[in-house]
Amino acid sequence: MLDRLDHALRARPERPAVLTAARSGATRVRATRGELAELADAIAAALHARGLRAGDTVGVAVRPGPRALAVLLALWRLGLRGAVLDPGAGAQVLRARLALARPALVLADAAAQAVAGWAAPLARRARLELPELAALGPVATVGPRLPGCAPALDLGAPRAGVPAGYGGDGDAVVVFTSGTTSRPRAVVHSRAGLAAGMETVSGLFEAGGSPGEPVLGGTFFVLVPSLAHGAPVALPARSPAALARQLGRLRPRDTYLTPPQLRDALGAGARFGGRVWTGSAPASAALLGRVREAGAEQAWGVYALTELFPAAAVESREKAAFDGAGDLVGAPLPGVRTAVDARGQLLLAGPAARDRYLGEEPDPWVRTGDRARRDAAGRIVLEGRCKDMVLRRAENIYPGLYEPGLHVPGVELGVLVGVPAGDGDERLVAVVQPQRGVPEPALRAALSEPLRAMGTARPDALLFADIPLSGRSRKPDRAAVSALAAARLGRGAG
Repeated sequence: MLDRLDHALRARPERPAVLTAARSGATRVRATRGELAELADAIAAALHARGLRAGDTVGVAVRPGPRALAVLLALWRLGLRGAVLDPGAGAQVLRARLALARPALVLADAAAQAVAGWAAPLARRARLELPELAALGPVATVGPRLPGCAPALDLGAPRAGVPAGYGGDGDAVVVFTSGTTSRPRAVVHSRAGLAAGMETVSGLFEAGGSPGEPVLGGTFFVLVPSLAHGAPVALPARSPAALARQLGRLRPRDTYLTPPQLRDALGAGARFGGRVWTGSAPASAALLGRVREAGAEQAWGVYALTELFPAAAVESREKAAFDGAGDLVGAPLPGVRTAVDARGQLLLAGPAARDRYLGEEPDPWVRTGDRARRDAAGRIVLEGRCKDMVLRRAENIYPGLYEPGLHVPGVELGVLVGVPAGDGDERLVAVVQPQRGVPEPALRAALSEPLRAMGTARPDALLFADIPLSGRSRKPDRAAVSALAAARLGRGAG
């Protein structure tokens, strides 16, 4: 897929590749296909001139966009391993993890260097943090260089002798995920596995319109297949209002946004069209239904992990028709194999699965941390996170089995959490975030029957509050929600 993208960019160099939006929503061309290919060539030549060779590790701290994509294309061409430095992981954890993958070079834009330097106090308020980059290895600036930045990567390096492409397998990318500084975990994807994941995503998008129709989305797994098929890709505007205007002007054939982005856009009055895809965090049937009510022809929830992207997908109408317990995430995608261990944990395997965790032996099975079952139709139904189990009166309660019942009309987001009640017991609390303008008494009435239907898992209390989110995918922060519920209950709420 990445090799095909390289050829596709050069075939029609004059066409737009990456788009952005003005505040008005008007479309701007950020980079043409030819400019993207040229930048990837220049970066590859610069890295080769610095003596980097296949198998070396390059740290990447570059904001998503054409520059980051050009870096990854250059790394792929030379057979280098990219270690993606996520500022949301925290400096201490990143430092510990990078001890297992010492970069020969760190490529960073000015924004990343600011987060690691003079702007660190401000960045920490936004839960962004990077270690001192120079302590990780030599640093080169990619993009505009501001005062105090490392020397710029020399994009004028001679291109003679630069390999046309690396034909072997090996590590392609290292992505840091959950763990601690004492036992850091980093997901390693091989070149073959990354290519297989791209092909799976391409299969999902293939049924779209003509190659010239735009796609909206900012992730690597959206950019590469879309550009390879000839579609320009628009990076989503950051503010909900601007995103709503962008959707109205652009009218993309395919849209990929996270559930929080969808909720924000809907709150700003966004209208959709074509197909809408969402993942990286739980997407309820109610949220997907709201997207279709806002004009989308189809609204898809994608079940994916850092270790295997994507694993399953389900369209809104199929999800809405499901009346069993748990969260239907769809049939496994082609090549994905499933199993369930003795604890009920879902295991996944397939060509697109990660090769291993850094510092560990390869393992074909990905332990998802999700309890799950396969229904009579072979579809995956999630029953909650293994670690999120609530113990109440000697009964094990898995929130994921019951949380879909909280998403009645008017609910923005709802979760079930445990609050310590002494002697190792817990109270089960439903915390619900209403949609803007929906009165709490009406929601309380609408939730009475779904809560009653939970039977022995009926919550001890129902609270209305804004649900804290965390991580780069902005999933509900259950620890923070539990603390919030404990504080509210301590004041007599619920």
